[in-house]
Amino acid sequence: MLISGASVAGPALAFFLNRDGYEVSVVERAPELRDSGYAVDFRGEAFDVLEELGVLAEMRGHDTKMRGITLLDDKGVETGRLPAEVFAGELEVPKQELTRILHRITADDVTYVFDDSISALTQHEPGVAVEFERGTARGFDLVIGADGVYSKVRQLAFGPHADALRHLGLSGAGFSAPNHLGLERSGLLQQGSGAALYLFSSGAPDRLTVSFSFATASPALDRRSRDEQENAVRAAFAGFGGEAPRLLEAMSEADDFYFSSTCQVHLDHWSCGRIALVGDAGYCAAPTSGMGTSQALIGARTLARELASADGDHLAAFTAYEQELRPYVTGNQAAGRQAATMFGGHADLANSGPGSRRPPQHAHAAPQRPAQRVL
Repeated sequence: MLISGASVAGPALAFFLNRDGYEVSVVERAPELRDSGYAVDFRGEAFDVLEELGVLAEMRGHDTKMRGITLLDDKGVETGRLPAEVFAGELEVPKQELTRILHRITADDVTYVFDDSISALTQHEPGVAVEFERGTARGFDLVIGADGVYSKVRQLAFGPHADALRHLGLSGAGFSAPNHLGLERSGLLQQGSGAALYLFSSGAPDRLTVSFSFATASPALDRRSRDEQENAVRAAFAGFGGEAPRLLEAMSEADDFYFSSTCQVHLDHWSCGRIALVGDAGYCAAPTSGMGTSQALIGARTLARELASADGDHLAAFTAYEQELRPYVTGNQAAGRQAATMFGGHADLANSGPGSRRPPQHAHAAPQRPAQRVL
């Protein structure tokens, strides 16, 4: 079996499949294990998955132990505080620690191929013929896409990204900067009309993680130059006071600047013949949901469990996997849409379109997390 993607869902799925007797290969387009990403958190049933993986105690040892968030208005005046649990869930760890641990527990039994990517997929009765950008073409019984929002597997087997992605009316920039405020395991959330600035310090006390999020009508800025992206951020936060002006200046000096738009993945089916999707590739709920990592882990375990119990009938396994997981995903996506509006997203975009539904009025009265924190 081939899995595309070596972040969270891919290695977790590889662990369970290997345990159940599958021979597993993982291909990852990055040249080495990714050490990017800021913090991920775990909620609910994800703790059972971590326990089954045998890493829960180790994860607890990497807890960021965030203490809380100070709320500010657009001028920088304090308006209140939020407990750490609103953003950090029940347990929060640096993402690079999670990916490192998942790779370590699978590396001896799973074949990892870095710096390569799938370029073509051809299904036939015995399996899937896979062509790679660099490696030699091979055949696999099954192929699983665990390669994120812009999944190459999904693009090749299910259709263009535009058919699956739904923009939530929110885009933003992220980077790190010196911790001139002396924040220690705490953060500031400054909100104005259609925009929000979030900054925090957790694992590295000398550094701030900075996120500027603002309303956008489309993800078009994702394809623009850095200068154009920075100018859009400055325009969105032109009226902000407090720390915003200083951080807007720091943005241009950041060597880890990134820009991304917040979106969800919506598909009628998560499988196509011998090809299936897991995690963000199939059903991203958006970082605003606060459930991406938990959903990836739970999805991986669910898929592996159904494959193990289907006695070789992959079609039955894929159907059972989707039937069990889709209600959970639907709830997470509803929460992600509502939370996006609290960080500047447009309500009409975040709650419209095929397959969407408005979340219940009681759902997530407080924002779950800044839109760009874990992209």
